[in-house]
Amino acid sequence: MLLCLAPAVLAAQTDLEITHDEIRRLRDDILAALQRGDIDAVLPHLHPNVIFTPMNNEVARGPQGVKAYFEKMMTGPDRVVEEMQLHMEVDRLTDLYGNTGIASGSSNDFYQLTSGPRFNVPTRWTCSLVRENGRWLIASFHSSVNAFENPILTLQKRATALPMAGLGILAGLAFGLLLGFLIWRRKRA
Repeated sequence: MLLCLAPAVLAAQTDLEITHDEIRRLRDDILAALQRGDIDAVLPHLHPNVIFTPMNNEVARGPQGVKAYFEKMMTGPDRVVEEMQLHMEVDRLTDLYGNTGIASGSSNDFYQLTSGPRFNVPTRWTCSLVRENGRWLIASFHSSVNAFENPILTLQKRATALPMAGLGILAGLAFGLLLGFLIWRRKRA
């Protein structure tokens, strides 16, 4: 009896391996396109109703919305990002629910901003996939940083620390001069 089930179990296992290989190829194709800066090569892998939420919490909807976001951030005249390198890792195999999958992981990405700063950003991400017409497509992608400890926050703290230190020094000098004047005046009187 158990021997009769073996071919069915092996077939199901093979189908599962094929599915995960398809999802890996999707991931690899998208990452390679992003590394080349070729957002047009990413678009065919996106569901028509994709929702993309990057680290800055903007929301882009649909492939053209994702393209507009990348153009604004990376290629447009007022772009923010000069260079980006993604280093994504998956937590485990995609959790599959029929024609839907959910993947999650981390990434330690490098960014150089057009304003000069360069830094690595550790993120967490979640990706929802759907299978339509024999292809896996990204239905949603969300990436976030630790709101309490991240390199962008550190840059901001440094940027405000120096002016605050300067103000503290000026306030201390002004207080010292005032105190010195008051002591000098008291001694003269």
